[in-house]
Amino acid sequence: MPLYVHALACAFGLGSWVSINGLWVELPLIVNILPEGWDLPSYLTVIIQLANLGPLLVTLAHKLCPGRLREHLVIYVVLSIGVVACILLAVFWKNTTVILGQPRSTAFFILTFFLALVDCTSSVTFLPFMMQLPAKYITTYFIGEGLSGLVPGLVALAQGVGMSKCVNVSHVSDNLTEPGPPIFIVETQYLPPNFSTEIFFSFLAVMTAISLGSFIILNRMPRTFELSTENLVPDSDAVATVCRGLEGPVDPNPKTNNPEEEEKMRNTVLPSKPLHSGYQLAFIYLMVLWVNSATNGLLPSVQTFSCIPYGNMAYHLSAALSAVANPVACIIAMFFPKRSLVFLGILCLLGSVFGGYNMAMAAMSPCPLLQDTPLGDAIIVLSWVFFTGLLSYVKVMVGVILRDRSHSALVWCGAAVQAGSLLGSVIMFPLVNIYHLFQSGDVCNTICPL
Repeated sequence: MPLYVHALACAFGLGSWVSINGLWVELPLIVNILPEGWDLPSYLTVIIQLANLGPLLVTLAHKLCPGRLREHLVIYVVLSIGVVACILLAVFWKNTTVILGQPRSTAFFILTFFLALVDCTSSVTFLPFMMQLPAKYITTYFIGEGLSGLVPGLVALAQGVGMSKCVNVSHVSDNLTEPGPPIFIVETQYLPPNFSTEIFFSFLAVMTAISLGSFIILNRMPRTFELSTENLVPDSDAVATVCRGLEGPVDPNPKTNNPEEEEKMRNTVLPSKPLHSGYQLAFIYLMVLWVNSATNGLLPSVQTFSCIPYGNMAYHLSAALSAVANPVACIIAMFFPKRSLVFLGILCLLGSVFGGYNMAMAAMSPCPLLQDTPLGDAIIVLSWVFFTGLLSYVKVMVGVILRDRSHSALVWCGAAVQAGSLLGSVIMFPLVNIYHLFQSGDVCNTICPL
């Protein structure tokens, strides 16, 4: 197989989540400038959940108008929107407007919504397109999807975002008649990054443009390999066919074209797979609900509170490495699948323990355990990495189990994913932004009891 096709598939996958991952790893610098400050991640989690409108519309289009939606046209549109949104973000991300007497980052929120819309919609369009290529290219696509978290993290590390130092600053009394001695106050001064946030957002625009260019070439390449592969994505009902293609080979000569019979065949439990009892299915769906609630709503909202008291480097490393842990866990699940519900339950419990530690440190902010110690810094970073990695593996394997059961099981899995994500975001938003249960602190001036 030509090496350049692998390179194109990898570059195409790079555009799947590069924008949102880039925003997360740039947060240590952004939270110090935008008026929302440390509350910004909780806003982002809600905006990203609202962007699931894109996948919902694509799914409804496939359901209501089977065979009429063309994935390649949707991909053209969403990637073009991604490029434009990144460019506009580089220009207007600092602009604020006054709402109810408070400055708000309106431009940043609106453009973030469009970036999230692009990345969320990629989940239901990029993979169906890749299923038209030979199977080995799909692995390369997933490698590119993993790089969408690694590459922005490495660039942000090179940028040196959010680095600060404590300096003594003298303040002279304003009383000219009785001037007093200067007062020295310790203040936090953030070191200038090696390059600006505007350049970083421009880099995200370039990455998205590379993904768009790769897709254009892939889409226009002659399909010289079609005769040697199965037609995994025919024109009718592409989303359902992808699920069926993942379950097993598609019969190239189907005996019927009756939609009702085809739907019945899709919902029929595969006889070669073991059935699960009602209690086991309830356990599986509860895991889906909990895992997505934790990873997409509960914990991301408080990542700044749990990490920044340990220093901006700890926050930056936790954001970057946890973004990498997700695709790495997906790749591990591809090569080392484990379907045991007991094993997955243990992993879910371990991941929840790490998540509980992260939440506890956020609740203790600005004075968490082991603050100002290398051990505390290492523990909080590793806790975020293991939390993301373990629960990501559980998500992938639960999806595999339900995929092998039936098409309707996957539909309910998707509903549980969105319900859990929405539930976590709805719970955390008032706790962070209305009741202010989590407190921020100044690394240089916060005095914690021994």
